Amino acid sequence: MNAIQFADELEKQGIMLSERQIEQFRIYFKTLVEWNEKINLTALTDEEDVYLKHFYDSISAAFYHDFTKEQRICDVGAGAGFPSLPIKICFPHINVTIVDSLQKRIGFLNHLATQLELNDVAFYHDRAETFGKNATFRESYDTVMARAVARMSVLSELCLPLVKKNGTFIAMKGSQAKEEVDEAKSAIEVLGGKVSSFHTFSLPEENSERSIILIAKNRQTPKKYPRKPGTPNKEPIQ
Repeated sequence: MNAIQFADELEKQGIMLSERQIEQFRIYFKTLVEWNEKINLTALTDEEDVYLKHFYDSISAAFYHDFTKEQRICDVGAGAGFPSLPIKICFPHINVTIVDSLQKRIGFLNHLATQLELNDVAFYHDRAETFGKNATFRESYDTVMARAVARMSVLSELCLPLVKKNGTFIAMKGSQAKEEVDEAKSAIEVLGGKVSSFHTFSLPEENSERSIILIAKNRQTPKKYPRKPGTPNKEPIQ
């Protein structure tokens, strides 16, 4: 998928990119490839792969969730800024926070945000478990997102504590998502959430399957969650 095809495919989904936004994606790609030579950000560096499997794939969350309204978004484990920064380019009014455990990636994100001239973005070097315990951030986001970070039972414990009551947790997954969601149902319930919708679609051109799960936060997360760093992964809530 080249830049023109990318813009065309988004237009089919009702997302019209301006010349400035198209330029921002070009700068994003160029900066990603340059920095990838210094630090490991992605295994995909071909233009067609980045536009399809990173940019388009990230923005696909907007096919099922309304980003046109003002909202505070937290992206957990975003790595090179996916999915939140491509969404931010398309919907400049949203406020984005990214938390990532690797300082080098935070350095890249700060540089990228300057290159893209983004406002209302913040990047934190922290573990999601610690970040979710911080009273400044806990249950303060309208939308919390994660893309391919951990299996659903673990991911729910990292993300749902950050979602405010009546907010939404969006998990972006591959083809095995149904099994993961079934296994995570009790964890989601314990953490105050409920699966509100489950969507599957295929990426254009290569037709690989993707899943987007929207979880509604119905009540506060018990104070004991998230547990200390590493515990959710070792001992997922059953």
